[in-house]
Amino acid sequence: MARKFLIKYIPALGSKNKLRRFRENETFSNVVQPERKDLTDQEFPLKGNWNRDFFKNDKPIVLELGCGKGEYTVGLAKRFPDKNFLGIDIKGARFWRGAKTALEENIDNAGFMRTQIELVDKAFAENEVSEIWITFPDPQIKYKRTKHRMTNPHFLERYKTVLKPNGIMHLKTDSEYMHGYTLGLLEGLGHEILYAHHNIYINHDAPKEVVGIQTFYEKQYLEIGKPITYIKFRIN
Repeated sequence: MARKFLIKYIPALGSKNKLRRFRENETFSNVVQPERKDLTDQEFPLKGNWNRDFFKNDKPIVLELGCGKGEYTVGLAKRFPDKNFLGIDIKGARFWRGAKTALEENIDNAGFMRTQIELVDKAFAENEVSEIWITFPDPQIKYKRTKHRMTNPHFLERYKTVLKPNGIMHLKTDSEYMHGYTLGLLEGLGHEILYAHHNIYINHDAPKEVVGIQTFYEKQYLEIGKPITYIKFRIN
């Protein structure tokens, strides 16, 4: 689900570095890496037990789907110590940085999970999650790829399954297309839009956690004047 569009050239992460990071992830106490079959073929042990067995507290659980390098997961965990944050991405070599930072800075309410986003309802029980953040997803503009779009009706139904009643969804993106598509979909399906703006950095009412935390790529978008959009909503 990671964005494929880069503003500046960044050398690809070497295979040796990837392997090293994968090995390090296996030693991190804040990282979970189940096999796909662990989620699809049997009951996942952490499903319904994330508070008790992983975070070891009863704080609300917040997910960041497609967390990339984990900047947002770590940033939110620092800002809201009364909540637990779990970044989810299939590319473990990317969120290695966020996981390592959380351990180095003793941020015990931040964790990471390596899996596909479409398996979210296999990894969490009904009503186990309080909020979900989707930050800078691939907008999947081509019609044939709409099934992969992270705010399509199919994905919304999966999110609804794991969210608590009145659970909150957040979408932050540089894609005006994704912003418009999601707004239209939410309105058409009768979901509750709590906040929406097409350029949060010119709106003084934007939530502090939305403008106060910036990912690596977001900073690049802002350097070239690309508007950053945000929607906060509930799935009815």
